[in-house]
Amino acid sequence: MRSFSDSYRAAGVDIEAGYQGVQLMKRDVERTFIPGVVSDLGGFGGLFAPALSGMKEPVLVSGTDGVGTKLRIAQLLDKHDTVGIDCVAMCVNDIICCGAKPLFFLDYIAIGKNDPKKVAAIVSGVAEGCVESSCALIGGETAEHPGMMAADDYDLAGFSVGLVDKPQIIDQKKMQAGDVILGLPSSGIHSNGYSLVRKIFNVEHANLNLYSNELGETLGEALLTPTKLYVKPVLAALEAAEIHGVSHITGGGFFENVPRSIPDGLCAKIEKASLKTPPIFKMLASMGSVPEHDMFNTYNMGVGMTVIVSKETAGAALDALHANRCAAYPIGEVISGEEKVSLC
Repeated sequence: MRSFSDSYRAAGVDIEAGYQGVQLMKRDVERTFIPGVVSDLGGFGGLFAPALSGMKEPVLVSGTDGVGTKLRIAQLLDKHDTVGIDCVAMCVNDIICCGAKPLFFLDYIAIGKNDPKKVAAIVSGVAEGCVESSCALIGGETAEHPGMMAADDYDLAGFSVGLVDKPQIIDQKKMQAGDVILGLPSSGIHSNGYSLVRKIFNVEHANLNLYSNELGETLGEALLTPTKLYVKPVLAALEAAEIHGVSHITGGGFFENVPRSIPDGLCAKIEKASLKTPPIFKMLASMGSVPEHDMFNTYNMGVGMTVIVSKETAGAALDALHANRCAAYPIGEVISGEEKVSLC
């Protein structure tokens, strides 16, 4: 017996569109499947059997986040196949900060009117992020919200679970003065500070498709560039070197995120002149008259992640990062002090 409800459709919810969306996204979801996936699409829960052999004390690590108001840029450009990458990155980049390997991911899409092709495009980006992070997309939910959201509006959030052996959890207590701070380049703004971005560029009325010589692309392309995924390079660096701290530079910029990996009595001294900052940040600061402190307290300024490594193994860490297509470079060192982070 076919599942449908004309009464529910009249109220604004088309359950058949939901079924169609699942069929359209199925191929993308299946390409994320890795060893350990037990369930297929359509169950009440996503099943995953992790490989625990060789681990002394397996520890699950979870992370959840959303894309935020960057989604408004996707809606204005009617381009929805990259924001899923942002969603995955915001979660998996967090859980690798303690040394965990992401295992699986689930997404949640709230949408004003369920457009199966749009939902499938969103999920294709999620799948791409999962493939790049070697984790499986084992479930999700699409919820139609008529009357609460405009027909073209949607929100996207996700949840990831990873695994690390307890003895392998990154130990910040081993950090000491003289440790090297490596900067892992960002792909741009990533997924933070977009309320300020939208205000400065007046995106509701700007021509986002206008080519910018300063950016080397259109403004819309620069603003929609997906968040960089750091899973593979960071896990490789953990294998090759003595890592004492990792920070994902998200909302709150340097001043909030770097201190989260610094123990009391030490300070991350970062040389601002060493940072390779993309032009989009200079444009934001100039057009919005944003003070330097606010830029570093809101945006990643070209460094999406910092890795603090012993001086003796810094070269090995850089080699591992570079071998995994991450153009990391030194941006400072750890010194004694109570300030946690110093930009000089």
